[in-house]
Amino acid sequence: MLLWINGPFGGGKTQTAYELRRRLPGSVVCDPEHVGFGLHRTLPPALRGDFQDLRAWRQGVYEVLDLTLRRAVDLPGPVIVPMTLVEPAYFEELVGRLRTVHGVDRVHHFALLAPRETVLKRLAERGLGRGLKRESFAVSKLDLCLERLNGPEFAHHIRTDRLTVPQVADEVARTAGLRIEPNRDGRLRHRLRRVRVGLAHLRFD
Repeated sequence: MLLWINGPFGGGKTQTAYELRRRLPGSVVCDPEHVGFGLHRTLPPALRGDFQDLRAWRQGVYEVLDLTLRRAVDLPGPVIVPMTLVEPAYFEELVGRLRTVHGVDRVHHFALLAPRETVLKRLAERGLGRGLKRESFAVSKLDLCLERLNGPEFAHHIRTDRLTVPQVADEVARTAGLRIEPNRDGRLRHRLRRVRVGLAHLRFD
């Protein structure tokens, strides 16, 4: 099974993905951003736009996920994909195509949504003391992301502004029909986990 975790930048996709991996034994995280970063590094800086516009990125991500679903049939847990994807044509090219090949019962999509001010607050918190200055790309895409992801084609929608990360993971697993291990973290351990996941995914290039 594949769980695509969509949402605006700063919407909690990565935190949710790693919470799911922690509590769904045998699950794996496949992050399509790494394909995009690799393509960017092969291009001169002047040509580095949005890597999602590159057909090589979309085809590469499809092939990686398709291969994983075909070859990892004995995985006891799902394949978890945290990735913002708001262009309807690209969504169909990736999620729609995977559903056509592998079935809607194996490819699930979730859009994590929250009010604009909530997402801005989350972005400021992860700005390493620079607030929203470090998150200018995410802020510039925020309104488009929220507008597009609210559309019916991007369901299943999960409103996260009143949910903790473990509660969002619970909802994803419940909707996909997966049995998730209970969350036994206290407040401090949960906070430390979030910091560790955030630090592991910082980029400086």
